[in-house]
Amino acid sequence: MAFKLGDVVLVLDEDLSGVIKKISGDSISIETEDGFLLDFKTDKLIKNKSDKRIKSELFAHSSVNAVISEKEQPKKKTTRKVKPKERYEPTLEVDLHINQLVKSSKGMTNHDMLTLQLDTARRQLDFAIKKRIQKIVFIHGVGEGVLKMELDYLFGRYANVKFYDANYQKYGLGATEVYIYQNVSPAS
Repeated sequence: MAFKLGDVVLVLDEDLSGVIKKISGDSISIETEDGFLLDFKTDKLIKNKSDKRIKSELFAHSSVNAVISEKEQPKKKTTRKVKPKERYEPTLEVDLHINQLVKSSKGMTNHDMLTLQLDTARRQLDFAIKKRIQKIVFIHGVGEGVLKMELDYLFGRYANVKFYDANYQKYGLGATEVYIYQNVSPAS
């Protein structure tokens, strides 16, 4: 292969290119794009077909920002850490206080109020079973204990639940927590 001064050449087996500055026998001196003069044997060089000085093939068809964004690692989505204590918190709370269920209890008898509270509890428990919600807390208050006793009777008719007093620190004495076993079909 015939080389002449000014030819752009590539070095075989190395990532180098440059312009021929001096030819002496079978030794050729090239100037790299960084300005270094290096000597190579003619059998280690090939002529660059495009005959253009290679500055950076990496950025020939794309912008620097595009290459940087391509190299950046995708950001991991951050998930909120759940404390062990919160893992066991009930997902559903139902307040059975009569003032939470109706705008005004004026004109309602104690039996009407109790029936409304028990119907609400039954509906919410059936909803939780249907939606596969595992824990539910019924806030009933302390009072005379009639509602709590009726709730215990209601929950006792379900084969797939167990119930117990809810977290005392959070609810005091006036709440019952129900745990629903998910692998048992609801009782009718």
